[in-house]
Parts: sequence; C-alpha cells; structure tokens
Amino acid sequence: MFLTLLMKGENVKFGGNQSRKIIGTETIGNSSISINNVLLVDGLEHNLLSISQFCDNGYDVMFGKTNCIVINKDNNFIVFKGKRI
Repeated sequence: MFLTLLMKGENVKFGGNQSRKIIGTETIGNSSISINNVLLVDGLEHNLLSISQFCDNGYDVMFGKTNCIVINKDNNFIVFKGKRI
C-alpha cells in the first residue's frame, strides 16, 4: 500500500477523471470521536473520511449492506453509525 501526503493547494482525484483543490485541513468529530487532518476539498458538499485514519486512531470500521459502524477498539463501544446511500 502506498500513502501520499496531500497538502493545501494540491488536487484530489475522483472517479471519472474529476479533481478538486484541497483548501485546508481540520479536525472533525463529536463528543466521542475525533479525526485530525481531514482534508477540506473545494466544491464537495459532504465530508470524505479516510477509513485508514479511523483505523490508525484506534477504531474499527465495519460495513453492512445499509450502514457502517465505527467501534472503539478499547471498550468495544459503538461510537457512531453511518448510513450507506
């Protein structure tokens, strides 16, 4: 696996040969979880979260047919659920 560190001003590429400019980074989360260095991408209406960032921060991520859950490895507690659409 290769990891590329992207910086402000660079582009993120998506399927269909689309790309958008990185305009900054921030920490996102709620009272139970936070992930640092999340990229802010110009023109996106939703956050794109890196599953590897969750895993690197001590969480397990599980996907089902209709949802996704993030679990704290330390106490096997469901931190939050996401809806697959």
